[in-house]
Amino acid sequence: MRRDSNAERSDGDLLQRFRAGDVRALARAISLAERRDPGARKLEASLRDRARRPYVIGFTGAPGTGKSTLVDALVALLRKQDMSVAIIATDPNSPFTGGAILGDRIRMQRHALDPKVFIRSMGARGHLGGLSLAARETIRLLGAFGFDVVIVETVGVGQSELEVAAVADTTVVVLTPNLGDGVQMIKAGILEIADLFVVNKADLDGHQRVLMDLRSMLSLGRASPRGEVQSSSRVRDWKQMIVSTSATEQKGIDVLWAAVEAHRHYLETSGRGRHRAEQRLKEEAVEVVTELARERAWDVLDGDAELTEKLIERGTPRAAAEEILQRVGTEAPGHARSHLRKRGPRG
Repeated sequence: MRRDSNAERSDGDLLQRFRAGDVRALARAISLAERRDPGARKLEASLRDRARRPYVIGFTGAPGTGKSTLVDALVALLRKQDMSVAIIATDPNSPFTGGAILGDRIRMQRHALDPKVFIRSMGARGHLGGLSLAARETIRLLGAFGFDVVIVETVGVGQSELEVAAVADTTVVVLTPNLGDGVQMIKAGILEIADLFVVNKADLDGHQRVLMDLRSMLSLGRASPRGEVQSSSRVRDWKQMIVSTSATEQKGIDVLWAAVEAHRHYLETSGRGRHRAEQRLKEEAVEVVTELARERAWDVLDGDAELTEKLIERGTPRAAAEEILQRVGTEAPGHARSHLRKRGPRG
């Protein structure tokens, strides 16, 4: 009983400090979300009266394109406009090893003492894509804490480049000269997930060539705006914008923000923003189901030596999986197949 009482007091204290604007309470809440601790969901439920989604901007692109410097410059611009900003820097390997993420955070240290700027590294462990379920919960916590804008920056490796579009309202793909970006865009499908393109490092040779190649690809119709459909005869599809910047020289940052604002206006007036919000919640619900199913499957296997023995003898994981699903009261895959459908990057 004492442990339960202490846990309740701890939860209540965390909620009180969170509501009071204690940034350490926010950091603690995010840690709970990362650990998939039920306390994070209890806290979120207790904050329903403060529920608000901040505007989420995703930055992705190959390593070396200057994403972190660009984000740093954008944060400085937003702070001049008195907007509070949170940055989630995602690491597809581990939140503890540092690597590129540690360097990113060091470059943003000029904002470290600003109470209206919050920087957090987050790993993608336990998730097949580049962003964890914890990132989605963290965005809601940041909104409840009062942040106006959340910037999600990926290290631009593997599936994380595509997964950022699942959580962002506006996805910005950063390119730069001399990194073979034209080829990479085609291979990784980056054209399809971008709302905005930023060609950074405008002072380098080859900058104009990247701009020309990108415009050519878009004009040839290699990218459609993530499956956006015209919701009425008066609403035009969003046309992906291209912005040229030099983050180290603080050039083009205001143009970038104006482009983000233009896309935000489009989402609000076209109805696409509401559609994306609904799709995000559906996708998260499916991911939570997957997470719970994995946990329960392990519980069944760990608690049933006979089933494990059958699995080893027969070597048929599918049969074992169907038996597990029946035990946890879930439809077998064959029965649910009619509900599956193929979706594009953003539905």
